[in-house]
Amino acid sequence: MFEKGWFEDLFSSVIHIVQSIQIVDIIDILSVSVLLYFGYKFIRNKRAGKLFSGVLLLLVALVVGEVAGMHALQFIFENFFQVGVIALVILFQPELRSALEKMGGTSLKTFKTIADRDNENTLVVREISAAASEMASTKTGALIVCERSTKLGEIAATGTVIDAQVNSFLIRNIFFNKAPLHDGATIISGGRLYAAGCLLPLSAQNDINRDLGTRHRAALGLSENSDAVVIVVSEETGVISVAVDGKLSRGFSMETLRAKLTELLVQESDKDQLKALKYARKKKSNSKDKDKEADINEKAK
Repeated sequence: MFEKGWFEDLFSSVIHIVQSIQIVDIIDILSVSVLLYFGYKFIRNKRAGKLFSGVLLLLVALVVGEVAGMHALQFIFENFFQVGVIALVILFQPELRSALEKMGGTSLKTFKTIADRDNENTLVVREISAAASEMASTKTGALIVCERSTKLGEIAATGTVIDAQVNSFLIRNIFFNKAPLHDGATIISGGRLYAAGCLLPLSAQNDINRDLGTRHRAALGLSENSDAVVIVVSEETGVISVAVDGKLSRGFSMETLRAKLTELLVQESDKDQLKALKYARKKKSNSKDKDKEADINEKAK
């Protein structure tokens, strides 16, 4: 069935391939794998996925044209793909901007103690939950943005700077339907109620429930372009919703909203701070060990 010695030839070929592989090749393959993975995450469940499918169809048509010898079709697609990179940048501009903003959103945080950070975020969560619950009972529309790692200075610049302590009464006063700033969003940054009356970008999703109004679309729009947590109180139904990472969750009560915000704002912040403190302690410990070693060497001399 098989020629004599085929297994030895196959085995020697595999050994030759393995021996020819270098560390750089492995790193190269892993890098491409990571890029493909994040590329898949980038287009998954987004409008970019449909655009990417269209680009793939054009590539298939180009290959078919070359194989079948369709010179006219091949000429058209070859000229089209000469400017393909620029076309892709234009087509994927909103998605690319969103991805780059999220990539550049991680910043070096100040070394506050975990207790201070915990108290600060817990206060914010408590006051927002209380205000949202009260506004939901009176069907007062509200849009509250909690900044995380992605800075929202451009968004805050569209409104009025307040820079006050987060307080449920102040939040309710801002969104009172006769107040001049009630139509926009309130930005909470660094544990402070930083700005009010801010304009948010609307979501580009086409499958949003038609019963949802402009506030919900604005909440989704900002959550698509940043890692902010956006709380919405519906003026029509009084339902409390939370938008994170382009997804909207609805039907929160004061207790469930507090639990959700604690999970998103307090616990994640504490994890980051714990990692930073552990790293600082380890670095300090290594420094002490080096000093002790230097003292021992000096005494030995």
